[in-house]
Amino acid sequence: MKVLLVGSGGREHALAWALSASPLLTKLYCAPGNAGIAQVAECMPIPAMDFPALVAFAREKKIDFAVIGMDAPLIGGLWDAFEAAGIRATGPSKTAAVLEGSKGFVKDLCAEYGIPTAAYRRFAEPKAAKAFADTLGLPVVIKADGPALGKGVVVADTRADARKAIDFVFDGGFGEGAPQVVVEEFMAGEEGSFFALSDGTHVIPLAGAQDHKQVFDGDKGPNTGGMGAYSPAPVLTPAMEAVAMETFIKPTVAAMRARGRTYAGAMYLGLIFTAQGPKLVEYNCRFGDPETQVLMPRLKSDLLTVLLAMRDGILNEVDLRWSDEVALTVVMASGGYPGAYTKGHVIHGLGAAAKLPGVQIFHAGTERRGGDYVTAGGRVLNVTATGKTVAEAQARAYAAVDLIHWEGSFARRDIGWRALART
Repeated sequence: MKVLLVGSGGREHALAWALSASPLLTKLYCAPGNAGIAQVAECMPIPAMDFPALVAFAREKKIDFAVIGMDAPLIGGLWDAFEAAGIRATGPSKTAAVLEGSKGFVKDLCAEYGIPTAAYRRFAEPKAAKAFADTLGLPVVIKADGPALGKGVVVADTRADARKAIDFVFDGGFGEGAPQVVVEEFMAGEEGSFFALSDGTHVIPLAGAQDHKQVFDGDKGPNTGGMGAYSPAPVLTPAMEAVAMETFIKPTVAAMRARGRTYAGAMYLGLIFTAQGPKLVEYNCRFGDPETQVLMPRLKSDLLTVLLAMRDGILNEVDLRWSDEVALTVVMASGGYPGAYTKGHVIHGLGAAAKLPGVQIFHAGTERRGGDYVTAGGRVLNVTATGKTVAEAQARAYAAVDLIHWEGSFARRDIGWRALART
């Protein structure tokens, strides 16, 4: 089969790496890709949001299946564009991708169907939002309603910070995709990520993971797109994974179908484990980043076969197999991230790091310049390692991290700390 993967980050490199191992695959393209993805796929310089060009390319190359890794193309309707052109693709559709495209939609759906989540209200203007925020305890959570690359959430510790965050959202601080703001109560607890697949009728679990959102050790500093992750996560016990399916995933899929928004695609469930029980933090309509970088090394089943079954409505025929090993990934980032950073720095030590046992390096923001790999983003590399325990996977990952450097590079040094604290 000829497959086109759409995306350019570490998640897409992990997907490309897994897809490249499929016996069904004859040719893998990626648009636009990155320098790491080019190791396993032919990269084409087509932007992920250029739907006409992507469809034209797929037609020209007679693509059999398109895998859409990124959230923005899904929210924008790329699945619909491929399918309208007769090209099978991973979903969800544009109408179903609202599950990630609007936090307010999700909160309303939870309220209607009794899915546990934080108390909230959503607003289209700042004055009422500020008044409601003043009625909640501190801290209070301010969310941009639309997608914001994983950074559209502010946990405000003071009334002044809450008002400032509300103004920031309405002033376009998180992009034009957030015309409304969601104000909700703060939920205290440990967070975890759970993944499932839906073909619109059948729903099957994937696996759990735990990521590290804050930029600095000890979960300090601003939110990022994710500074590292590991899987499996001890907080997501088999019993809790069953709760995730029965209390959250399955009711949500049924609710979407009832609303005429049949959901067929990957589902990313963000949970928080509060004193009152697990509650929904958010849904995403695709594989997670950096969670995919720890799920793919553990997946023993053929990813392409699984995704095809999801597209064709036969997930009930899939039996997923997983490695018992732990996978842990450390994000290496450019100095200044998640704020301003510079690009074009030569990356040193990749070859030596990749030779270490159990290590796989996924590129997130890299380019090729002559014989060198250079930085081209905020999150640059995902240094992933597997091991029999979290401690072993962590030690292997950081041994590789210590061999890699470029001007201004940094990484958190405590990825996996919650799991280690349980041992």
